[in-house]
Amino acid sequence: MDTTYARGVLDVSQGEALARTRKNPYHCVMDLQRVLGASELFGGMGGRSLERLLAMGRQKDYARGDILFMEGTPGNEFFLLLEGEVRLYKTTPGGQDVSLRIVRPAEVFAEVILFEEHAYPVNAQALGPVRVFAVPRDGFLELMDEKAFRDEFIAMLMRRQRYLAGRILYLAGFDVEERFFRFLIEHYGTGPVYRVDMAKKDLAAAIGTIPETLSRLVNRLKDVGVISWEGKTLEVDEHYLGHFLDTP
Repeated sequence: MDTTYARGVLDVSQGEALARTRKNPYHCVMDLQRVLGASELFGGMGGRSLERLLAMGRQKDYARGDILFMEGTPGNEFFLLLEGEVRLYKTTPGGQDVSLRIVRPAEVFAEVILFEEHAYPVNAQALGPVRVFAVPRDGFLELMDEKAFRDEFIAMLMRRQRYLAGRILYLAGFDVEERFFRFLIEHYGTGPVYRVDMAKKDLAAAIGTIPETLSRLVNRLKDVGVISWEGKTLEVDEHYLGHFLDTP
C-alpha cells in the first residue's frame, strides 16, 4: 500500500502570503473562515471561535493516492476538506479494503480523535488532488477549556446528533433503489445524464449498501431499460427519475 503523505504544508498564519503562493479559493483567512463556518461540525459558531480555530491550523496538499493517515496511528490532527475527495476505509484481516465514507469539500473528518481513543480508527486516502485544513488535537482541546468556546461547540454537537438521527431514519426509511436515485440527485443534479466519477464500491458505501447489492440493482435497472451506464456516463429514464424528484 502506498503510504505517501502530504506534498505541501501552508500555515494560515502566513496570511496574505498564501495568496502569493497558491491560486485557489482559500488563499485568505476570510475564505477559510467562510468554509469552516459552513461545515457541519462548526457551522453556526461565532466569528471569534472560528478565528481561534484558524489561527492554530494549516493547509496541506495531497496528490491522488496519497494516504492522509492510517488506522491505529496517533490521531494528532483532524481535518476540514477544502478541495477534492477523500476515501475513508478499513482493511479486513483478509486484506480487502472496505470503503466507509467519501468525504467531500466543506466536510470535517477524523474528529473522532477528539472524543474517543487518541488514534485514527480508519485509513484515509486522497481520491485525487486534495487540499485540507488540519487542526491539531492538542490545540483544540485547549480551546475547550474556555467556557465560551466550549458552550458553542457543544451546541454544534447537539445539532449534529439531530442530523445523525435523521441519517438513521433515511437509511431505514428508503430502500437501496431510492437511496441510489436520491444520491444522484443530491450530488450530481437532476440529470437525466450524469457523469459519475466515483468507483462503484465507493458509491455503494455512500448509499449505505455493499458493492454486490449495488451491482444487482444496476443490472436490474439496465434490464428494464431505466438506466444505461457506459464508463462514467450514466443516463436515467427521465420519467422514472421524476418519481424521485418529487420525493420531499
